[in-house]
Amino acid sequence: MTGMTLTRSVQSRDSAEFPLATATASELGFHEPALGRLRGLIGKHIAEGRYPGAQIALARHGRLALFETFGRAALEPATAADARTLWLLFSNTKVVTAAGVWALVEDGAISFSDRIADHIPEFARHGKGEITVAELLSHRAGFPSQDVTPATWDDHRELRRQVCEFTLEWTPGSRLQYHPKSALWTAAALIEAITGSDYRDFLRGRIIEPLGLGGDLFVGLPRAEHARASTIYEPDGDGQRALQAENSAPQRLAGIPSSGGYATARGMAALYQMLVNGGTLGERRLFSHRLIEFVTRNHTGDMFDHGMGMPMHRGLGVHVRGTTLKIRGLGSLASPRTFGHGGVGSSYCWADPESGVSFAYITNSKIPDPWHSRRLDLVANLVHSAIE
Repeated sequence: MTGMTLTRSVQSRDSAEFPLATATASELGFHEPALGRLRGLIGKHIAEGRYPGAQIALARHGRLALFETFGRAALEPATAADARTLWLLFSNTKVVTAAGVWALVEDGAISFSDRIADHIPEFARHGKGEITVAELLSHRAGFPSQDVTPATWDDHRELRRQVCEFTLEWTPGSRLQYHPKSALWTAAALIEAITGSDYRDFLRGRIIEPLGLGGDLFVGLPRAEHARASTIYEPDGDGQRALQAENSAPQRLAGIPSSGGYATARGMAALYQMLVNGGTLGERRLFSHRLIEFVTRNHTGDMFDHGMGMPMHRGLGVHVRGTTLKIRGLGSLASPRTFGHGGVGSSYCWADPESGVSFAYITNSKIPDPWHSRRLDLVANLVHSAIE
């Protein structure tokens, strides 16, 4: 199958159509002074030039408590960020793509215990025949460094061929190591093999639009929406340097399943509200409670993640706080069942089943560690401390 580049215009939904009704933070049980400290921290970062802009959203019990935008979407020409600005999700995209696989399980098309090769026979090449869907989504598949070429962005027969040529780096299931790109390219090929449609179209039709997020979340950004996309930067000496590849039209159109999604913070907070509410957002039931409970469970215990340098307590598409001293992005104060995902050097989104809270924090500069991880812990902890 050859995947067609997405060129159609997707109309943005106005606030009246957004699936989360608004409420005040105090009505939803948040401590306003703590949220004030959160705003102050983000404002301080922007004043220091750490990143040009940011957007945050906070929701609870199916209502939106906070949706705020800071700073600039672009530095040259100077462009203020606003509520309609779309932010590159980087690896936050993985949760959206994984949700496509969850949908196939919910619909009875596959099982998490299935082998990938049961559905893509040639994937068995190079010793990969026994890798299961669960191992793939929990980063235990054994090929963390593999990737595909840009030729696959439009030619999905070539995508399937290259995915099947991935080679093992260690025995599947024997080790935990974050697969930055390879696992989700494989998931995309799996979705296409089962549905017969472009994975981007499937994600839009099965996940994004049914949730009412058509104007707030994209995997494959149509050209008509490119003007809404913030420019992505990285620190460069005393300033910020725009990243050429990430800001290119081909990459925005591609909808790379591991790292190419775009969203507003309120869109991601709403997606996580659906997850924390057991698969339902308002009157929209996307998944069963049992499925969400299963995929957000800790499937890897305290295994050391050799890509992250700490235990990551992997679910099937998300990771879980657990009880270890350190955890990436979710905040050290998070309850053990809190789950989420981040985007490299830039963002984190998460939900806490204990409190019903979901939170999204997205910026437009890819900042290296150790500063990045430290600020994520501070940001998340301020939200946790605001929960009454």
